[in-house]
Amino acid sequence: MSAVAANYEKLQELNAEVISVSVDSHFVHKMWNDHELVKMVGGDVPFPMVADQAGNIGRAYGCWDENQGIELRGRFIIDPDGVIQAMEILTPPVGRKLDETIRQLQAFQHVRATGGKEACPAGWQPGKPTLKPGPDLVGNVWKVWNPKMEDE
Repeated sequence: MSAVAANYEKLQELNAEVISVSVDSHFVHKMWNDHELVKMVGGDVPFPMVADQAGNIGRAYGCWDENQGIELRGRFIIDPDGVIQAMEILTPPVGRKLDETIRQLQAFQHVRATGGKEACPAGWQPGKPTLKPGPDLVGNVWKVWNPKMEDE
């Protein structure tokens, strides 16, 4: 949450919106924001924090842990049509890397902008080569992309 809040401007520049959901009540959210997050990010969390005390949203998105009555930490990239394009669910001890979320968001936006005529390989960054799916690419991916290119 703090990493997302601290980098919220970057996400806004990509026309992305963030909504935080947890089983905690809005009272707990307020206390957490005022006594913890504000100290980490230098201000209030700039996006909505939604209370899902019954776990309905968590169940709908597949991150509800019935045995513990909690929602596992999840990240979902949902396109403008409401379709989930990416999801990641982690147990609480491991955090996510926001740079990867931003990279994936840029890749999904690029694919959408090209109408699916280009694909972004692993580690793709804006400005790097893409793949052009089609019969000519079959058996020839190695000629245009190599995972070692990711480090270049």
